[in-house]
Amino acid sequence: MTIREKLSLLFTLITAAILMIFAALVYYSAYQNRETEFYNRLKKEGITKANLFFTAKVDSKTLQTIYKNNRETINEVEVAIYDTNFQLRYHDALDIDFVKETKQMIDEVKHKNEVRFYQKNWQVVGLLFSNEGEKYIVMAAAYDQFGYKKLENLRNTILIIFIASIILIYAAGRFFSKKALSPVTVIVNKVKKITASNLDLRLNNTQGRDELAELSSTFNEMLDRLEKSFDAQKQFVSNISHELRTPLASMITELELSTNKERSITEYQSVIQNTLTDAQKLARLATSLLDFAKASYDPSEISFRETRLDEVLLDARHQVQRQNPTYLVDIIYENEVENDEELSMNGNEYLLKVAFANLIENACKFSDNKKCVISIVVHPQQIKLCFVDEGIGICEEEIAQIFTPFFRGTNKKYTDGNGIGLSLTQKIVKLHYGEISVSSLIGKGTKFIVTFEHL
Repeated sequence: MTIREKLSLLFTLITAAILMIFAALVYYSAYQNRETEFYNRLKKEGITKANLFFTAKVDSKTLQTIYKNNRETINEVEVAIYDTNFQLRYHDALDIDFVKETKQMIDEVKHKNEVRFYQKNWQVVGLLFSNEGEKYIVMAAAYDQFGYKKLENLRNTILIIFIASIILIYAAGRFFSKKALSPVTVIVNKVKKITASNLDLRLNNTQGRDELAELSSTFNEMLDRLEKSFDAQKQFVSNISHELRTPLASMITELELSTNKERSITEYQSVIQNTLTDAQKLARLATSLLDFAKASYDPSEISFRETRLDEVLLDARHQVQRQNPTYLVDIIYENEVENDEELSMNGNEYLLKVAFANLIENACKFSDNKKCVISIVVHPQQIKLCFVDEGIGICEEEIAQIFTPFFRGTNKKYTDGNGIGLSLTQKIVKLHYGEISVSSLIGKGTKFIVTFEHL
């Protein structure tokens, strides 16, 4: 069932319930009014006939004749008059006697002065009547044919109007729900046209403040993020292809040249060494890409546990120096540490070691003295790690781009690399809810500051 149908049905049901309650109240009010009015009419008819009998001294036969003549055309009121001893003084039609009064009825009227009740569909009223100091019981009864007919007509009219109203309301609900949801249909049709090849398409912004305008705006914001993500993915794939193609092309060329003719052992060793170097570059690139993918995982899928940052730094230094024995790395504690928690945080030890190793390796390989100094500063809530070198530095224009994947600045001719290290480091730091900043002077050196919250 579509939203349009649901809205139409809900609107119809609610309106039908309101109409039904209103119709029931109207019918009940009409029913009560008919009953009250007819009881009052019976009372007046009874008093009138009692006055004719006692005051006007109209004889019984005349009154009975009038009753019988009227009864042939209308539902005439049947009146009976009793004294307080249950002696019948007058009756319109004793042969018919629809009410069939009992002494109990008469006693109840004497006690209450007036009683009203139904006998089948006939309404009956009994009242106390006084004449010349004597008390009499007047019983009046009749069937309200005209009143019941009016009620029946009212009921039929209400039913017809109710059914017609429901049909009309449902049709109106369908029309207005279609009108209200037409922007949603436009949005759906527009979204269906958006694919990976045309992510530049956007929904029309109605500039309104309703929910549909907010929905369109949210869709457009999502499309902006998707477009940026797809563009970044394309650029990422393009950069990977370039980084893979260069060493692979070099390896293929070296191997092809070595197979063209006989070579000396020294030449073969040179080819093997060059090929090995290129293979190592590919291995480092593959490792970096794998680490980059790990750092891009959802944080909920990464294992975090209590980790001492100084121990991770020592492991990272050992890893870098094992691969590059000429690198010098000093670790300095700037202030006293009172307990282990000030040096600990919830983190992933492997990813943190990758990040620190990247910063150490960059500091060493871009410095003539191949040295990196790491200072540890403990604050009440945070721990700050400073990676400082005295290398060639980074120009101010390139500092904003150094964390972009595969970006390599003007210093790329100074040493080999693939442009993944710093972007990977930034991802890892942000994954641990930390911050990383950089300051640099050309010819003076570079300083990276990494800040985490400790336990």
